[in-house]
Amino acid sequence: MIEVENRVFFILAFSMALIVALSNYLVQFPVKYMDLQDLFTYGAFSYPIAFLITDLSNRRYGKIVARKIVYLGFVLGLFLTLYFSTDFSNLISKRIAAGSGFAFLIAQLLDVQVFHKLRKKIWFVAPLVSSLIGSTIDTFLFFSIAFYGTGINWISLSFGDLLVKIFVALVMLIPFRFLLSSVKEIGNMKKKISV
Repeated sequence: MIEVENRVFFILAFSMALIVALSNYLVQFPVKYMDLQDLFTYGAFSYPIAFLITDLSNRRYGKIVARKIVYLGFVLGLFLTLYFSTDFSNLISKRIAAGSGFAFLIAQLLDVQVFHKLRKKIWFVAPLVSSLIGSTIDTFLFFSIAFYGTGINWISLSFGDLLVKIFVALVMLIPFRFLLSSVKEIGNMKKKISV
């Protein structure tokens, strides 16, 4: 059973890192359809999945292990971002990496805390509220660090991204609810084995 627990832990942490690296790459590309390039980037669609991973980790393991997954995801995500997505000759690219790391860590750790406080409520309250608060903090920290003073309209981009993240956070309730039964099954298997 410990082997299954370790495997799930590392799958969650590695998934977190991949989502962070992918989102850091996609945030460099505004959505250019229907004149939406000033409203949001493609990163807004992928990044909320990080909150799903954090919330599933918190539900399954509790806040202490969820924080460890956030830290490990942060380190791996930062490494992947620096290696694959950062152009060190471009100041904005370096600011994206720095802003992403700082905003990710603050927002995800806040998500863990808020989720933990609300975990005993109806199943959707903790993931929805923690994701909305975390997404809001993350969005404004990230965009202000990455784009302030660059000539890029970061305020409209941040509001647009936040609207997409709110929509995706609502949609993420579906896989959260679906995966919740799998998370509980693992927990119930552990209890049965230890009895």
